[in-house]
Amino acid sequence: MAVQSKPAPIGPWGKATAGAAGAVLANALVYPLDLIKTKLQVQVKPSDDAKTDAISNEPHYKGTWDAVSKIASAEGIAGLYAGMSGSLIGVASTNFAYFYWYSIVRTLYLKSAKAAGPPSTLVELSLGAVAGALAQLFTIPVAVITTRQQTQSKEDRKGIIDTAREVIEGEDGVSGLWRGLKASLVLVINPSITYGAYERLKEVIFPGKKNLSPWEAFALGAMSKALATIVTQPLIVAKVGLQSKPPPSRQGKPFKSFVEVMQFIIENEGPLSLFKGMGPQILKGLLVQGILMMTKERVELMFVLFVRYLQVLRSRRLRRAGDLATAAKLVAPVTVK
Repeated sequence: MAVQSKPAPIGPWGKATAGAAGAVLANALVYPLDLIKTKLQVQVKPSDDAKTDAISNEPHYKGTWDAVSKIASAEGIAGLYAGMSGSLIGVASTNFAYFYWYSIVRTLYLKSAKAAGPPSTLVELSLGAVAGALAQLFTIPVAVITTRQQTQSKEDRKGIIDTAREVIEGEDGVSGLWRGLKASLVLVINPSITYGAYERLKEVIFPGKKNLSPWEAFALGAMSKALATIVTQPLIVAKVGLQSKPPPSRQGKPFKSFVEVMQFIIENEGPLSLFKGMGPQILKGLLVQGILMMTKERVELMFVLFVRYLQVLRSRRLRRAGDLATAAKLVAPVTVK
């Protein structure tokens, strides 16, 4: 008798691996945009009397293309990929943790929820926020190190281990690796808005469709990320300011909170500077989220097909074993007492 087995959906580990794989691929493709948006967000607008500017030899970038030109001219194409190894490690760990916890908390909610049908938008946002907070607690040290690497000059740039040591030897000690944690916890609304909007748009635009085409997933991911970025840009700028070295005008004194960073930016550059670097931030977000979700959908489908293939193999082996056992009984000699 053939053994029947139902195709089981992939679990949290499969979803987390798919999300991490998509995130690494997406961020590797658009990494120069990530580097440039970080440099634009951390730089301070030149003062009129140039007194503060004389303290620093860091170049000032007028925009995305100006930054690309100056970095490529000073450091070559390799300069546009400075700190990429640490960044991809951070991206992989953060997204793996996020998708893992998101899958778990969403599954637990669906099992405990009494109401039929998909979760509401508010519930999706809440689930995303919980998953994002859990992910940040474990992965923020990598983000701190990456931000330091991206904002250092070519002469001061160090490897991952040396940069981590520099952070630890600073004013905050080991806790410096968790600088910006509060801002990061607040910023969990970004992925919660992103993935909450993604799930909601998926149900509205493609109702009942389980497997999206690559371009459908790309479009939904891009739209959801653009919305999240516009809403949270001031917090993103403040977080970068917290995790990087303080500007020269502060004479080495680090910021204590993201509110202090925002106050500093408003006082020295005006309120609109809270949105500096938004161009490459949105462009990077659109491309990364689109590619991520497109890749994630494909990798998840590959996992499902792989699991089904393993189930078919197991079913065949069990059937073959059953047939051999039956044949053995038929040919076994009859013992006469």
